Amino acid sequence: MPAGADLDWLTRGFGHVWLPYAQMKHVDMPAPVVATAGSRIVLADGRELIDGIASWWTACHGYNHPHIRAAVQAQLECMPHVMFGGLAHEPAYRLAERLAKLAGGDLTRVFFTDSGSVAVEVAMKMAVQYRINRGETGRHKMLSFRGAYHGDTIATMALCDPEEGMHAMFRGLLPEHVIADLPRDEAGEAALRATIERHLHELTAIIVEPLVQGAGGMLFHEAGVLQRLRALADEFDLLLIFDEIFTGFGRTGATLACHAATVMPDILTLSKALTGGTLPLAATLASNRVFDAFWSDDPAHALMHGPTYMGNALACAAANASLDLFETEPRHQQVAAISAQLRAELEPCRALPGVLDVRVLGAIGVVELDRPAERAPLMRAFIEHGVWIRPFGNIVYLTPAFTISPDELSTLTAAIHATLAR
Repeated sequence: MPAGADLDWLTRGFGHVWLPYAQMKHVDMPAPVVATAGSRIVLADGRELIDGIASWWTACHGYNHPHIRAAVQAQLECMPHVMFGGLAHEPAYRLAERLAKLAGGDLTRVFFTDSGSVAVEVAMKMAVQYRINRGETGRHKMLSFRGAYHGDTIATMALCDPEEGMHAMFRGLLPEHVIADLPRDEAGEAALRATIERHLHELTAIIVEPLVQGAGGMLFHEAGVLQRLRALADEFDLLLIFDEIFTGFGRTGATLACHAATVMPDILTLSKALTGGTLPLAATLASNRVFDAFWSDDPAHALMHGPTYMGNALACAAANASLDLFETEPRHQQVAAISAQLRAELEPCRALPGVLDVRVLGAIGVVELDRPAERAPLMRAFIEHGVWIRPFGNIVYLTPAFTISPDELSTLTAAIHATLAR
């Protein structure tokens, strides 16, 4: 669409859409996008914005990578979708094999869904039925952590930090789980052990976002936290679930955060960057230990779950193409370079008034403010600087595409410093 083109679709449609995370009475009109390429978002008036968050962390290879686009086009020509119940297609079966190999350990079984929240719900369902199939009753609760975010559906909201304002209003509706502090040291481990001992009769699994608690505040923790959780899970015969929907596919520097921490879970969830930011797809990977509890002559021991678009052929083709790029292009070196540049260029923000902390891990750069910011004025200011950055709470962050150029990244970091300084 050329600059100045008719935006009747925007003004007419705005009266009918319900936007995410927005008070519709006061929300700004969204910026109309007509094209994307690399790390650029092209607006209807011809302006280009450098995307600092890769469309909620999904577009890890940048927008419109030709290899992914070609794979989706080729798949569209022969079969965009077919039901996964009783029928099979090559893109999904090849992807399952590749994901199992990529995850490593004994995470050998892959259950496909179409969103991260549903992938987590499937993980929860697996963990609960794992107990039921083994004849253990009453063990249907999860142990999750303050600062956690696992999704916006009813089941996943119940795993999030109960004091986090976005979900606190639903407390009466949500199932109750056990929420604790991450065991960051020996004292924390002792406190968590005591919590587990009190609730062991009703617990089935521990769930955690490894290394980074994402939408709960971009909170980092060391690999030792995950090692303590693995040890406690083994000690008390609990399943360990890693939610790698944010951290997976290179975001923290390693292919998966569990690899960086050298800790393997019993169940692993993936989404976000799985298709390189092109199509919705998620996966829940289960270990042999978990899968064996469902392997039975009893039909009631089957996992009774099956999303309509499970294993969508187009999405699986995109995911296979995305994995190709991790194998053939220097993503890990690019993430290391981004990390070093973020450290150098965001550090001056630490001296600005109102800045509480600056932290970087892999291709994640965070400026934490001492109070929640007004998002709309900040976003308008960022657009004036030619960048797309969407803060939340008291967090201004960058999670760019791994293919972003150094100059583009510098434009993003400079915009953050200039905007916060102003």
